[in-house]
Amino acid sequence: MLARLAELPLLVVLLGLAGAMALVPALYALAADDHEHARDFLYSALILLVITVMLGIATAAFSPRDPARSHLAALVLAYAILPFALALPLLEALPDTTLTNAWFEMMSAFTTTGATVYVPDRLSDTVHLWRAIVGWFGGFLTLLAAYAILAPLNLGGTEVSSGRVPGRGANGTAQIARTAEPAERLTRFALQLFPVYASLTFLLWCGLLVLGEDGISAVIHAMGTLSTSGISGATPFSAVSAGPGGEVLVFACFVFAITRRALPGIRLAENRRPLLQDPELRLAALLLVAVTLILFLRHWFVANAAAETDEASRALPSLWGIIFTAASFLTTTGYVSADWQTAADWSGIGTPGLALLGLAIVGGGTATTAGGVKLLRVYALLRHGERELEKIIHPNSIGSGGSDARRLRREGAQFAWVFFMLFAISIAVTMALLLIAGVGFENAMILAIAALTTTGQLADLGAAQPILYAGLSDPVKMILGLAMVVGRLETLALLALILPGRGRR
Repeated sequence: MLARLAELPLLVVLLGLAGAMALVPALYALAADDHEHARDFLYSALILLVITVMLGIATAAFSPRDPARSHLAALVLAYAILPFALALPLLEALPDTTLTNAWFEMMSAFTTTGATVYVPDRLSDTVHLWRAIVGWFGGFLTLLAAYAILAPLNLGGTEVSSGRVPGRGANGTAQIARTAEPAERLTRFALQLFPVYASLTFLLWCGLLVLGEDGISAVIHAMGTLSTSGISGATPFSAVSAGPGGEVLVFACFVFAITRRALPGIRLAENRRPLLQDPELRLAALLLVAVTLILFLRHWFVANAAAETDEASRALPSLWGIIFTAASFLTTTGYVSADWQTAADWSGIGTPGLALLGLAIVGGGTATTAGGVKLLRVYALLRHGERELEKIIHPNSIGSGGSDARRLRREGAQFAWVFFMLFAISIAVTMALLLIAGVGFENAMILAIAALTTTGQLADLGAAQPILYAGLSDPVKMILGLAMVVGRLETLALLALILPGRGRR
């Protein structure tokens, strides 16, 4: 069965999975006596599954010349086509919505951005569950693509540690045995990653249930955490009944978006070192400590002029609100602590949107569901800068750390700088398009960063006043949807697909 599925084009398999996923909210709606939505999702699932079978029969003999680049092309096409297929149940469940809004909603969920054009009260629990499932599926696809598609081509951050040219595999990969063929590699990693990904989601769901959160809200927030989509149901995360205990559980799960080495059961060569020595984890801790101290200590240096009388009772909640929200936006999840407003008042600067924008741009770890520039690239640039300062003081010194550290400081830093420049150009181009579409400069900057870092919640906290996605025009939504794809796939992967495979050095 699995061997037969592996022979089908990746896009056809993903379309079939999208149809199968639509059966889950159909069953939930049936159990909740919501027969109208149950029919909507059931009929949509059947339509997608029938189309999948037809396409599977038509493409059964398909054999690409370059399987690795074919899977990369299928991944790009998945973000171009699947949101329309995923929007079919939404169009059936919300007959008064538009195709643009449904497409934007599914594109946002599928790229784990989490932006929404609908008021939460307008959607039923079944539709909220569908949004969370799509985001959860998008997060798993991101993990699977990072290990099975991007890593063999030295993309997605792998080029920083390997030091090889992005878009090309390692020398001699053509002579590797059949176990390294792209289709079998995809199947092998899918079987390894899915049980871990699903188990972590289930454990977080159970933990939130034990702490008193509602069942449907708990599963939505569990999916939103592991996928870093930050999707919520009718109840926002800051108002859930799980309380501080639920925030602690979610905070603990942020580690899976900071370093891939935290995933249990995944065999990696770098797992031989202790987890606390992981450079991405240590850099994330440094950033969180720095941001927390700046915002927390500002109270005594600037904001204390008002002579607060209840400082002792507000200090600890403010500290926790800063730590949790900063970690949430660093991992591009976007959940906000219930104590965040207390923390913002404590710091005396209202909504520190600039700090959240900076954290989202840095992003989480490589080969995780997080977006942004990625911590490993920032770490490589920091190591390169440290080495350059050492050479200024001691020009004839030899860099320490071995061949891996030297490769990270040289070729890795070079590729990281190239990606950082491409990311900055992507922000500039997206902002220019938004400005042409009539968006103000500040809102254009926030929306561009929110889309490219897949952190849709920045629209609520990045500016002095929240930016409503529902109030944006259709051209603006389409620009942001395309920017979400660029941010999710990364510019290097798109360039590797567009540029010819031969002749790259």
